[in-house]
Amino acid sequence: MDQKQLSYETIALVLDSWEELRRIPDYESVAGQILFQRLFQRCPQAKILFGFSMHLDHDSRELLDSKRFKMHAAYMIQMLDTAMNMLGPDCELLTEIMQDLGRKHIRYGVRAEYFPVMGEALVYTLKKVLGDQKFGEKEIRAVQETYNDLSGDMIKGGRRSQSQPF
Repeated sequence: MDQKQLSYETIALVLDSWEELRRIPDYESVAGQILFQRLFQRCPQAKILFGFSMHLDHDSRELLDSKRFKMHAAYMIQMLDTAMNMLGPDCELLTEIMQDLGRKHIRYGVRAEYFPVMGEALVYTLKKVLGDQKFGEKEIRAVQETYNDLSGDMIKGGRRSQSQPF
């Protein structure tokens, strides 16, 4: 991640928003479910990566009650939580971790075009959970900028691990 481009204000806004999310009881499950529902709504083919039929409705009880869905949803928030904890002081290590994640994700079948959809789902989730008062335009821009840097590192890592485009 080129955190030299992320300003102190950007990082502070992201961390403040993330801290607000952490204050919600069972935030990993709550935010994870919203995040994955939005991802699956906007990118139905992503369901296949998690072992679900592409034709399974993103609001279906079969999906939402699935242990696999709940596990992946919470795990994604945990991964983001870890990344948020490393913003700023551990940027070089975070870059290496994100590039390694990119290499792993390509083996799972993740494609570069899925990352912007996940970024939109993340913003949607924070907006829905935190509301307009706590997650306004400045916070949205900060999260988008930070997510773009993090996902950019993952994409770079994925591209380096293969000869074809990621």
